[in-house]
Amino acid sequence: MKIVTDFPRGVREIENVFISLSDGARLTARLWLPEDAESDPVPAILEYIPYRRRARDDTSTYSYFAGHGYAGVRVDLRGSGESDGLLADEYAKQEQDDCLEVLAWLARQLWCSGECGMMGISWGGFNGLQVAARQPPELKAVITLCSSDDRYRDDIHYLGGCMLLRNITWAAEMASHMAHAPDPAVVGERWREMWLERLENQPLPLDNWTEHQRRDAYWKHGSVCEDYSSIVCPIYAVSGWTDGYTNTVPRLLSKLDVPRKGLIGPWGHNYPHEAEAYPGPQMGFLQECLRWWDHWLKGKDTGIMDEPMYRAWIYEPAPPRAFYSERPGRWVAEASWPSTHIRPQHWALNVDALSKAPGPEIELKVLSPLHTGAAAGRFSAWGIPGDMPADQREDDGKSLCFDSEPLDQRLEILGAPVVELEISSDKPVAQICVRLNDVAPNGASTRVSYGLLNLTHRDSHETPTALEPGKRYRVQVQLKHSGYAFPSGNRVRVAVSSTYWPLVWPSPEPATVSVIAGASTLELPTRARRQEDEHLKPFSPAEAAPAEQITIHRDFSTRETTTRDLVTGETTYVLARDYGARTIENIGLDVEGGKLETFRIAEDDPKTATMEIENWHRQGRGEWQTYAKSRTYFRATATEFIVEARLDAFEGNKLVSSRNWNLRKKRDLV
Repeated sequence: MKIVTDFPRGVREIENVFISLSDGARLTARLWLPEDAESDPVPAILEYIPYRRRARDDTSTYSYFAGHGYAGVRVDLRGSGESDGLLADEYAKQEQDDCLEVLAWLARQLWCSGECGMMGISWGGFNGLQVAARQPPELKAVITLCSSDDRYRDDIHYLGGCMLLRNITWAAEMASHMAHAPDPAVVGERWREMWLERLENQPLPLDNWTEHQRRDAYWKHGSVCEDYSSIVCPIYAVSGWTDGYTNTVPRLLSKLDVPRKGLIGPWGHNYPHEAEAYPGPQMGFLQECLRWWDHWLKGKDTGIMDEPMYRAWIYEPAPPRAFYSERPGRWVAEASWPSTHIRPQHWALNVDALSKAPGPEIELKVLSPLHTGAAAGRFSAWGIPGDMPADQREDDGKSLCFDSEPLDQRLEILGAPVVELEISSDKPVAQICVRLNDVAPNGASTRVSYGLLNLTHRDSHETPTALEPGKRYRVQVQLKHSGYAFPSGNRVRVAVSSTYWPLVWPSPEPATVSVIAGASTLELPTRARRQEDEHLKPFSPAEAAPAEQITIHRDFSTRETTTRDLVTGETTYVLARDYGARTIENIGLDVEGGKLETFRIAEDDPKTATMEIENWHRQGRGEWQTYAKSRTYFRATATEFIVEARLDAFEGNKLVSSRNWNLRKKRDLV
């Protein structure tokens, strides 16, 4: 990445600014401004997050924007960082209400032109869309990264009606985030009072997230897909193919009726210009942002809206690995989405092959061992070794597989593959995972896309219904959007398993699923290579402003292992991450943290599935030292989910708060 030090305008940073709300609460902000902004006001770009405006170094991003004539603003949500109040849940109405006041406050400042944008990744990307749907007059444009328009269908909680294990691990992480102490250097002696109030009132996120197992009003709140017309400002949606939120970008392009653009690159859950945006190549994302902001916030003709609506990276094949520093490929573009250049190609899932014509109808059965899914990778990869899906051969061997003949020519797809299955189950609750794989001549199997379906959700996520054992149903599984080129000589594989651990919590009892070969189909969104692709304007190389000074005392490290006891049949997956220890020099703040996740399951008994999760963080300065540790234990019977959780907080070596939760939630066809 190129580090830029010479900007059109000088930059100054204001470490702490307090924004007073109408109910008397104060939110804390960090600002980066052009030095002359009071005499030459600029638009404001807001990031609105619960992770403390100091949790990651965004000086390199917001100094860059400030140097080009914008105010960069990071605000701690109510109840997080040094902001007043309590944080009850993610994406609460209070969060949106506060943001409307923040935007109005920004527009009133002498250094602000009155025009505002919102930008953020993950949580900050979600609330950018949600606040846009509230139509604040100050908000003129949004850049949303790695977010979703549908909190039930396409977030980390449930996918295809199946409960993701990320629902549980993220809840445990969020409990740890919520236990951060305010900094006394910012809020003074009231820090302890603020902290203890948060700890005493802190909810357990899993309470809500396991209570609402179907798509009800809880999940509809904050899901802008409920009314796309509520968004009236321009939207730029961004993701990466190894991120968990790829479906959002094309869906927003097809559903919104405002000026919009979409970008999906090779990366994971990262900003596309950052050095950690693996797999690369990275791109000049901040320059792309400036073109967007200049057009919508300053009225400059940057040409960005004359370019294609949708830019996507097409992966070229590569040997399957759980980590890539780069993935070969190329950029393509579509003027609109859905695109008239995408042609559906239909295949039949036959008993002996994936073929262009259907064969005789034959019933095939699959009862996958419960540890099937060991090569799945993480729901949303961060570009960390071990996050990405590995060679699928082990999982394929525990699945029904339908393989094509070796391709006689290159086959390129862009969009969402769809598999329709004629299916039955011997149990009233069952699930399936459908994977689309690229199989090389040597047998290596690369996952191209996948989809999940809780078969009780076959008709509706709002009103699921139990299966009638033995009854035949036709179900549709939309796989995640993908951009991929199958080379000549490779095979296309559809693999169907009846479980997918450790990505998805298993059904209450082992279910044998029957797939009717000859009556089941695959639809691939094929895209012919076009000459225009070769003449696309390239993105600029990645660049940013200098980062602030951070001293690393202990580096980040990660370890992921899967072990299988051949006597008991138990499989244990362990993820251990040490986030390292560092000092943020200009405020003298020491921070460190880590997590340990252990998942266990026997191959034939869902009741053996357990998760043990620990998250911890420490922060301090001199004699002021705080430490918090959360522990979560999750298991299930055939009828209930069971949660045992504990949160301990320390000031120095003194335990100042200890909370315990014991929850039992009735399983609702999950």
